[in-house]
Amino acid sequence: MHRSDSSPYRTRPEPARRTGLLLVGHGSRSPAGRAEMLALGRFVAKTADHLAVETGFLEFSDPPAGIALDRLAARGVTRASIVPLMLNPAGHAKSDVPAVLLDGRLRHPDLDLHYGRPLGLDHSVLSLGAARIAEVGGLGVPLLVLARGTSDPDANGDACKAARLLAEMSGAPLVEVGFSGVTWPRVPEALDLLRRKGAHRIVCLAWFICTGILVDRLNDDCAQFTRSTGVDVLRAGHLGPHPDLIPVILSRHAEAFAGDIRMNCDACAYRKPFPGLESRVGQPLGHGHSHLAVEHRSHGHHH
Repeated sequence: MHRSDSSPYRTRPEPARRTGLLLVGHGSRSPAGRAEMLALGRFVAKTADHLAVETGFLEFSDPPAGIALDRLAARGVTRASIVPLMLNPAGHAKSDVPAVLLDGRLRHPDLDLHYGRPLGLDHSVLSLGAARIAEVGGLGVPLLVLARGTSDPDANGDACKAARLLAEMSGAPLVEVGFSGVTWPRVPEALDLLRRKGAHRIVCLAWFICTGILVDRLNDDCAQFTRSTGVDVLRAGHLGPHPDLIPVILSRHAEAFAGDIRMNCDACAYRKPFPGLESRVGQPLGHGHSHLAVEHRSHGHHH
């Protein structure tokens, strides 16, 4: 691959749209969440018109990622990257999306597929979060970052790192992270931690790309907290399908072909034993969750 400019992952347009990009979102029962994810996919397709771009989901939303991959193959694509439209590298990005890739290789042996890592803590993603905080007058205000809770210690740790970095960028004097479920602290507990530390005003950012039922619940938690305590909570919303996300998505696509996928394996529960999670080490990809994992497909579990 030629690298003639300052970007280490810039790719040349290829003739006849032979290169594809499959964007994989988690999926949501919320029509608004699905619509936002598909809108982001359309933004990417419009910007990178030399690529064939499709968007699919792991569960809850159509089209399933496997069907979206079939569409790329039907469009004459001979090689493609699969990029998770996800922030923290939890089981969906580490296991479920790779399972989609392996299943795709079985069904389309002539299609050269490459894995791209999730968006993660890229500076452009963090900058968009800081911009959301600024839009509601939250600069310099104690910050609560609302993240998706997971059973993956690595992903939960990344959420805490994101909160600290966002606090640095927004000038927050205090910062906490609250999770939607599964792990601790939950959102009400995190809000109360800030109150007990002396916060009389709090700004909340949902560390989610798109809206959905979890984001709605987080907003409800903030509203209930204000009603019960009188503490003003500024809601900065979530990242949303913003054009600022396009460069990092395309960078992940190009990086997949460059063969330099720098996932955090040092603290990955699939590689190292964490208390209570020892059985995850070496676990097969796609095990136990994704509706597109091989064991689900073999039992007729379809959208």
